[in-house]
Amino acid sequence: MSLAHDERLRLVDTMSAVGPDAPTLCGEWTVRDLAAHLVVRERRPDASVGILLPPLAGYTQSVQDGVATRPFEELLADVRSGPPIWSPFRLLDPVANLGEMFVHHEDVLRGDGVAEPRELDPRLEKALWGIGGLMGRKAYRSAPVTVVWESPDFGTRSFGSASRRVVLRGPASELALHAFGRDVVALAFEGDEADVAALKALDRSF
Repeated sequence: MSLAHDERLRLVDTMSAVGPDAPTLCGEWTVRDLAAHLVVRERRPDASVGILLPPLAGYTQSVQDGVATRPFEELLADVRSGPPIWSPFRLLDPVANLGEMFVHHEDVLRGDGVAEPRELDPRLEKALWGIGGLMGRKAYRSAPVTVVWESPDFGTRSFGSASRRVVLRGPASELALHAFGRDVVALAFEGDEADVAALKALDRSF
């Protein structure tokens, strides 16, 4: 099994444990809403395009709202089983879904606004260092400072070329979460107070 598959199973177990009405880090979405999002993403290609294309977002939301009315255990069963054989995500699951499953798992675990990092498989940390680097190029593209990552396991990585810089220090998994737009992270921020505030206020959505 792949790292993405293992994280998928852990995500579903956590969703089941906290229940459908628990909060997440995805705005006003509950766990039920997040499960419906994952089902639409992998099983409704006609609607999932709205996740990336704003003009179609209304249709996607309408479909997702309908999917969310299904019994919670059915939603979890669909998420657990992964993309169906006809889904474009089927073959790409190990690559395309690792970041998705990890980030949304943390969205559920940190839904109360508290960052309590898990002890992760070193292979997962390494994979997230790579994924986070790709996401960071987009997340920090408008940053007014150079963003420097410092990981105790993987060294340093920089985004941008501004003369002023802010250093983010912590595990690869926490750095990746920040690149994915999450603020409830266990990271140390080092730099001028105004620069740190500007980075924290940056819109890191894609």
